[in-house]
Amino acid sequence: MNANEPLRILIVDDELPARNRMRELLEDCRGEVPNVMVGEAANGLAALDAVATEKPDVVLVDIHMPGMSGIELAGHLQVLDSPPAVVFVTAHDQYAVDAFEVNAIDYLLKPVRAARLVVALKKIGSGGGRPGRDVLAKLDDQPRRHFSVAERGKVQLVPVNDVLYLKADLKYVVVKTSEREYLIEESLSRMEEEFGDVFMRIHRSCLVARRMIRGFERITSGADQAGEGEGWAVVLEGSPEKLAVSRRQWPQVKALIKS
Repeated sequence: MNANEPLRILIVDDELPARNRMRELLEDCRGEVPNVMVGEAANGLAALDAVATEKPDVVLVDIHMPGMSGIELAGHLQVLDSPPAVVFVTAHDQYAVDAFEVNAIDYLLKPVRAARLVVALKKIGSGGGRPGRDVLAKLDDQPRRHFSVAERGKVQLVPVNDVLYLKADLKYVVVKTSEREYLIEESLSRMEEEFGDVFMRIHRSCLVARRMIRGFERITSGADQAGEGEGWAVVLEGSPEKLAVSRRQWPQVKALIKS
């Protein structure tokens, strides 16, 4: 974003009247904060496509949208090398407003006023409006429905229900589906906390999808992945791999399967 150029803005709201109103407000603000609207989207998926093609500096995003909330959208955008700034828009929910203030995230309360929009856009021009993933997680404690991966400047969404297993690989986590592998820069422990009902830890470096477990096989070739001794391997639907269960995790895995 060049300080001498107008802010490139994308509007994201599932209601057409709200998008029209925001477009009018942006026109009213151009005298104080030069801006150009590069597009609008009615949902999170369309917004991700628009961000990839239009490269906005700012996304004005409604929080309450069907399918994907504005907070979830902002989280997915954080995987990009240069994510756009985000200003949330909300019509209600005072608790959420209080949370934004505590975490110093800018928001606009509907009905949005031009003067308030100017304040928000000036903050963006000064380098604000880029919340980290940790902060966004505090605002929305619901498990994600998708993992997000940056590929060629675009956010690729991987449905959580399509994932067979998650495996730590240095500072990355391998996300494995029946079709391919993805690399994401997250903590396996944090993912276990978020998706404890979906994935089961079978090893210090591996979580598997509970619903994809089809059985267990004896390991007859020697030590498991960490050299902790012979044991069992998980058989997953859609995967030819046999993922070893560590000796430490086997009692918990066996107990969970029986229950």
